[in-house]
Amino acid sequence: MQKELNLVVSPENSTDTKYLIGVVAEMLQVEVVDVSFVKILKRSIDARSRNVKIQLRVLAFVKEPEPQETIPGIKYEDVRKKTPVIIIGAGPAGLFAALKLIERGFKPVILERGKNVRERRRDLAALNKQHIVNPDSNYCFGEGGAGTYSDGKLYTRSTKRGDVQDILNTLVFHGANADILIDSHPHIGTNKLPSIIVSIRESIINAGGEVHFNTRVTDFIINKGNFEGVTDNNQNEFRAKGCILATGHSARDIFRLLYAKEILIEAKPFAMGVRIEHPQHIIDSIQYHCNTRSEFLPPASYNLVQQVKDRGVYSFCMCPGGIIAPCATSDEEVVTNGWSPSKRNNPYANSGIVVSVEPDDLRAFSYAGVFAGLQYQQEYEKMAFTAGGKTQTAPAQRLEDFVKNKLSKDLPSCSYQPGIISAPLHQLLPEPIRYRLQEGFKAFGAKMKGYYTNEAVIVGVESRTSSPIRIPRDKLTLEHPQIKGLYPCGEGAGYAGGIVSAAIDGIKCAEAIQ
Repeated sequence: MQKELNLVVSPENSTDTKYLIGVVAEMLQVEVVDVSFVKILKRSIDARSRNVKIQLRVLAFVKEPEPQETIPGIKYEDVRKKTPVIIIGAGPAGLFAALKLIERGFKPVILERGKNVRERRRDLAALNKQHIVNPDSNYCFGEGGAGTYSDGKLYTRSTKRGDVQDILNTLVFHGANADILIDSHPHIGTNKLPSIIVSIRESIINAGGEVHFNTRVTDFIINKGNFEGVTDNNQNEFRAKGCILATGHSARDIFRLLYAKEILIEAKPFAMGVRIEHPQHIIDSIQYHCNTRSEFLPPASYNLVQQVKDRGVYSFCMCPGGIIAPCATSDEEVVTNGWSPSKRNNPYANSGIVVSVEPDDLRAFSYAGVFAGLQYQQEYEKMAFTAGGKTQTAPAQRLEDFVKNKLSKDLPSCSYQPGIISAPLHQLLPEPIRYRLQEGFKAFGAKMKGYYTNEAVIVGVESRTSSPIRIPRDKLTLEHPQIKGLYPCGEGAGYAGGIVSAAIDGIKCAEAIQ
């Protein structure tokens, strides 16, 4: 007999197999020896009360042998001689589009402006230590896209858009820990994601697909409204009848190229703000109602949202036990993001705290046209660069000081490796964002007692939560309305917001190819 059950247990008992078997036996009113195996299907933390509990959905095997656990098998057929499809960008949208194209009998040809994950590490080291920005190889550009070196969070609300479990199974097949199949907020970790990305690349190449690094698209070959190919930065031409455009939210040159060729793009809502960092023990004490976190509990996270003057102020990409990273893609700008290793064992917790920005909001600042949001982003990224001393050092302020419009005399320690410098962010940020952040932080402090503290530091600016531009596409064919064979895809085109949703969108676009 097999039976699904819901269990609520203490953190220390949640991994004790003998204990779980005993609980199951009591619930089913059978002998302990008759329960051969308890498989955990789903796992989540319930921290609503002072006694934190773990909620488990389990499958109990009674008087049946323990099943042999196997990683879901995936076989990719050889597509070397099949019809090629160009994919621009090797982020999650592009990589999962490639795998789906192989399944459907097409040959994917991936063009990635950045480097492979191994070579990319050198450029990240130069960015962190020497403040040198490589515009084609950084935290945003390169194999695996922005997600490779910025965390690997897999939680998504896009469950209605596609098969999330299929995405997770594919990641496990390529080396991810099987825990991502059961955790309510699955996470891989920046230290482990690169090897998984390499494994996906090997699957693509072994099946006959192509992956070209250091290949930045500089022109589209369009003939009478039909996509025919692209030209790259080395004047090479790649020809195909279909192209999945999955360049990510920071490929501003692609937006400008499309605009120059009179290919329709649109302004869309986005968000901007700062990244906040607390000592992890503060977040643990708030969320777990304790002075010291149990060794059986992971570092605590949070999810916050508040409406201020008809705009949302919310946490984004919260990284428990994490690090703030420099994510500039050009010289003379400072951009922050965050990531966590798989163990989430750093002493800090950071999160983006951002404010929703509508295209209409920008007209009061004399920003107009399709690039208004992009120009808005750039202005404040340059402001952060100047305020930081014209390096990757970032402007920062203690939390209470920011809310009280007070320059910080000193700053707490911070995980941001290029360094932080005290700056009046309350003066430097645009007034609508500054005011909403201040009111939002006060509201967050009321919701989480201890969150509003001068032990926390805010670091500017968090400006790449999403793209301020959408590349339109037909709802049914997913093709651009002007260009047959061009499929805007993923976060950069405005149809995704994270690793899993981008992967889902990549699969959808691959399935639309005829």
